[in-house]
Amino acid sequence: MPRKMLPLALVIVAVLASIAGRAEPLITLNSVTVDLPDSGRMFPGPGSDAINNNCLACHSAGMVLNQPALPKSAWQAEVSKMIQSYKAPVSEEDVAAIVDYLASMKAAR
Repeated sequence: MPRKMLPLALVIVAVLASIAGRAEPLITLNSVTVDLPDSGRMFPGPGSDAINNNCLACHSAGMVLNQPALPKSAWQAEVSKMIQSYKAPVSEEDVAAIVDYLASMKAAR
């Protein structure tokens, strides 16, 4: 039985030796730097209580405030998506206040 495995062992050793002898790595990893919005910031201004109390658990204020300006209907759709698709625990009575705040701060004009 061991003599039958000798050719297989020689093939494996030859393959491993050729792989180990490569001068170039197959993958090159590079370091990158990413600047993220300030995570300690809260949503500013009047009407920000609902969004500060519901949205900062998952999103930084800087990330949200760096989004493109959208019409109020699009902000409504985004808030609904967060609740329905991502199961964000937003109370139903806060939804209108969050949408109004986003529309006032980031409305498409």
